[in-house]
Amino acid sequence: ELDRCGIRHTGVFADSADYRRNHPLRLTWCGVRIALVNYTYGTNGLPVPAGTIVNLIDTLRMAADLEQARRGADFVVACMHWGNEYERRPNKVQRQLAGFLRRHGVDLIVGSHPHVVQPYEQDSNGIVLYSLGNFVSNQRKRYCDGGIVATVEVTRSPDGSLRYSLELTPVWVLTPGYRITPSEVGDTLSMPADSRQRYERFMTDTRLLLGL
Repeated sequence: ELDRCGIRHTGVFADSADYRRNHPLRLTWCGVRIALVNYTYGTNGLPVPAGTIVNLIDTLRMAADLEQARRGADFVVACMHWGNEYERRPNKVQRQLAGFLRRHGVDLIVGSHPHVVQPYEQDSNGIVLYSLGNFVSNQRKRYCDGGIVATVEVTRSPDGSLRYSLELTPVWVLTPGYRITPSEVGDTLSMPADSRQRYERFMTDTRLLLGL
């Protein structure tokens, strides 16, 4: 389906030929060469069809992958399906893997799976987004009914080094219709009283967690 829509993807591969073509996934934007890798802790118990390849979290394999990814790339991104569901702080394994990835040259780590927003880390060497929470979702429990949009700007300095800036935008899912609602819309949007209460609770919770 992604191929039919012309959307590039990596992490799951139809066969070994697809794996060779798209792992790592290489993109170029405004002269910056990007390598993208994608890993998961598992497949939620679903069997992997014969011939299909799924990138599982395995540090030995990942180290070799990242060595290859860094060749010919200015900027390396790792998408990680990790962590414990509904926990608002990264666990020990997430923190250890983040350290491993950064030591092996990853500039940006984007996490998913917990279904709630988790804190981020940022320094001169890169950015770690432990969990973006839910984007389009029907989960309505506290902390689960929204997420964050992360805008990362990468600037190349005259000496060739890269600098990173990060902007985080909390977004809440307004139902029915699954409308992705940032505060510049939600603060003045007409909505039922119960929705207004849950929207404001999510925004407050998320801003406190992230220090926004």
